[in-house]
Amino acid sequence: MCEYCGCQSVATIDELTREHDAVVTLISHVRDARRDGDTAAMAGLARRITAVLTPHTRVEEHGLFPAMAVEFPDHIAALEAEHRRVEAVLAEAADGVPEDPSWPDRLLEVLDLLRDHILKEQDGVFPASLATLSTEQWEAVEAVRARAGSALSRPAV
Repeated sequence: MCEYCGCQSVATIDELTREHDAVVTLISHVRDARRDGDTAAMAGLARRITAVLTPHTRVEEHGLFPAMAVEFPDHIAALEAEHRRVEAVLAEAADGVPEDPSWPDRLLEVLDLLRDHILKEQDGVFPASLATLSTEQWEAVEAVRARAGSALSRPAV
């Protein structure tokens, strides 16, 4: 997505961006499954999105966001609230296809929110982090990433 500010030269931001890209691809597959009336595929994709977002969110909420919250408390609080909304709907598919007939529509709605959320992070939080975080804060974020891992494989160097 974004490549204009140079924030992707920071390994942590690059990894977060790659995770965003993977989620956006999965969202497109969810839309295809919904068009095809395949709720089981939607549920499986919801689980795959959760697998990508679990370590991703951990890095943001335990590494990047605390450092950013000092200067942008309301913005960070709003992003964390969006995380909870997305997680709640995705979690309904944790054990299979949700029985609630409204779930497919609610999933698409929350995935629209997630797309907007990703843009807020990539166009706002990530570039701002370059100007805001100290070396020590970046090291703390990197330590959270090391503990959280990633659902994605590392790119070939």
